[in-house]
Amino acid sequence: MITVAVMLGEPVWETALPGAVDVIDRALQAASVRVLPDSKLDATVSVALMSDAEVRRLNRDYRAQDKPTNVLSFPALETDALAAVKSGRLPAGMPRGAEVELGDIVLALETVTAEASAQGKTVADHVRHLLTHGFLHLLGYDHDHEAAAELMEAAEVDILATLGVADPYRGQEETIKR
Repeated sequence: MITVAVMLGEPVWETALPGAVDVIDRALQAASVRVLPDSKLDATVSVALMSDAEVRRLNRDYRAQDKPTNVLSFPALETDALAAVKSGRLPAGMPRGAEVELGDIVLALETVTAEASAQGKTVADHVRHLLTHGFLHLLGYDHDHEAAAELMEAAEVDILATLGVADPYRGQEETIKR
């Protein structure tokens, strides 16, 4: 089971995404079921809803890119611990019953809402996509190479379908900034 902690760093998110906590929780639960289907582990994910300025600072400080972006992911697990979690086991050294911290996902308000508007999507559906994308990054998925990108996009499309969200890649340019 995934526990989701939401930090509302930018109050305008309440207007942009009514029911934000529920939207976020449902998206991450669906992603968890798809990617960790047999896991009995308790895990946590933190989601921060921030402004473009705050995300720009994080992007500059942690990724050396001085610009805002729609979503940032900060995985908490190293390779061995991640492999254990993906196979349904606790990482070495963790006591039985411990919650595994998967990491943090950060969304940028102005970028997310502008992209949703430009793409004719609801903010909620775009957030669902970005959260799914971010969650997959926490679990080691990436899009650095074509084969990896195809695998990640297929997982996203599958997860989003369970949430009633249309394929974000069909007939459009990819919206996740690489």
